[in-house]
Amino acid sequence: MRASQIISAVLATTTTGVLAATSGTFDVLTINVAGLPAIFNSNDVPGDKATNARTIGAYFSEYGYDIINMQEDFNYHAYIYETDAHPFRTPTSGGAAIGSGLNTVANFDWINFSRTKWNTCSNDSGADCLTPKGFTFMRVNVDDGVWVDVYNLHTDAGTAAGDLTARNSNLQQVADYIDTWSKGNAVLVFGDTNSRYTRTSDQIRVFSTQNGMTDPWVQLVRGGVVPTTETICANPSTTNYCETVDKVFYRGSPVVNLAATEFSYESSKFLQADGNILSDHNPIRVNFNWSLSNKFRQSNYWGGPHGTWFTDLPTLSGKSGSLKTSKITFRGGSRLDSVGLTLADGTALRTEELAARPLL
Repeated sequence: MRASQIISAVLATTTTGVLAATSGTFDVLTINVAGLPAIFNSNDVPGDKATNARTIGAYFSEYGYDIINMQEDFNYHAYIYETDAHPFRTPTSGGAAIGSGLNTVANFDWINFSRTKWNTCSNDSGADCLTPKGFTFMRVNVDDGVWVDVYNLHTDAGTAAGDLTARNSNLQQVADYIDTWSKGNAVLVFGDTNSRYTRTSDQIRVFSTQNGMTDPWVQLVRGGVVPTTETICANPSTTNYCETVDKVFYRGSPVVNLAATEFSYESSKFLQADGNILSDHNPIRVNFNWSLSNKFRQSNYWGGPHGTWFTDLPTLSGKSGSLKTSKITFRGGSRLDSVGLTLADGTALRTEELAARPLL
């Protein structure tokens, strides 16, 4: 069955019986590491690319960001991992023309990691179709009972007609995936969107309008007002006010409240010894506070990464009064095909045909 969780109204404890934390903080970083082979793209970044990659990895360790999403992590991936010390790291999917260039390192473990290729790409003003770009998904365990679905993405680049069509399709593909696989969950989406609010042909607002997510840059730096006048960032940027194509979006859930507290371009922290840049993109850091809801707690997930995701949390969180359960039903033979829950008020919740595989 698809990994599912048990939601309860009981105070959570750790396996040792110690009361689990109910609030905390973490930070995230998104950075395009300019890892294409120099023969194809120098990215206007001086210096040796292998040396620059080692320096980037060393900075990852020095600053200790909790979750780092990388894009264009192609042919110099091993050099970044050589100097990075994060305990949890995704394996590379390959160099340029083979892999997606998307990788994540973190201080937290995760489950259900997957890579998805874009349904649409365009070579109108570049070579986006020559490598399987797309997005990744992982369910990150920030703390006991605190799970956040994390997405990393790198959309189609360029502003030709085909590029715009492909990029908007890319963004829509992620938004639709969130609706299906992250229903009821806290979510973070951060990466290289190749999009700007001031470029009206870009549908970057889809994460807000469709998925109910917030952009911390708009929230914290722009006072909640989406910009209409373009402000291009220098590199390294000396202000947070300008807009880049690298972005972060977030939302909480009925179990986990998320609040962005600080947004920063980390440009000055990612420089070579001589002061030159390490990437043609300004890295973005966002700090978050999290807290558990007073009403719901969540267990760890059970099952595997296949089948159909299901959760009754949106329904349960919309109900007032007692959520006392009167009956739980299971149906299946060699596999679990259905789970049913009936509340004391008569509300019946049931999921059919969970997956064609044994229950783990």
